[in-house]
Amino acid sequence: MSFELLCMGLIGLIFGTVVVFGGYRLFLILIPIWGFFFGLGLGAQTVQAIFGDAFLATVTSWVVGFIVAVIFALLSYMFYILAVAIISGTFGYSLTVGLLAAIGLELNFLVWILGIIVGIVVAVIVLRFNIQKYAIIVITAVGGTGAIIFTLLAATGGVNVTDLIGNPVMRAIDNSPLWLLFFLVVAVAGIVFQIRANQNWEIETYNRMAEA
Repeated sequence: MSFELLCMGLIGLIFGTVVVFGGYRLFLILIPIWGFFFGLGLGAQTVQAIFGDAFLATVTSWVVGFIVAVIFALLSYMFYILAVAIISGTFGYSLTVGLLAAIGLELNFLVWILGIIVGIVVAVIVLRFNIQKYAIIVITAVGGTGAIIFTLLAATGGVNVTDLIGNPVMRAIDNSPLWLLFFLVVAVAGIVFQIRANQNWEIETYNRMAEA
């Protein structure tokens, strides 16, 4: 392993660990980054679902992905409500697409639209019942664990990096069932730690458009 790859792996592991155990505290910093990368993936998967192209295999998928990424990053930075909606929607969408992939369904228009619908429903539920705090804790713990798995697999070269971007956890489980145990242990540990650490601490909501 080269020194550059080692450094990138260490940075990825540190970042993933910080998100797992400190995602709620760092939400305001993380959410534009989260919005950007999810927007990139969603845009590319939209092109994949509609036109049948491979994930990030065409210029169109990269362009659409980048445009959606910038929009999501800006919206999540400007408005707290939209930031919560985006992170909740990513969870619903990714969970749906991941579960359907687990039973053998490749990403197509039906899988994509189901993911979008579930993502919207999850976002509405989180906002309607005012459970933003616990949603952020759970999602950052799960997402941070996914980032750790992505880093470990990408660094070892066991799985194609492009495939990992689309669904790192499922690709890891395909590589070895032990990754599922790793995922559950780390994610649950992060959730428990964050709940205990933030019992008396709340994120300050924001609307930077109004503040400006």
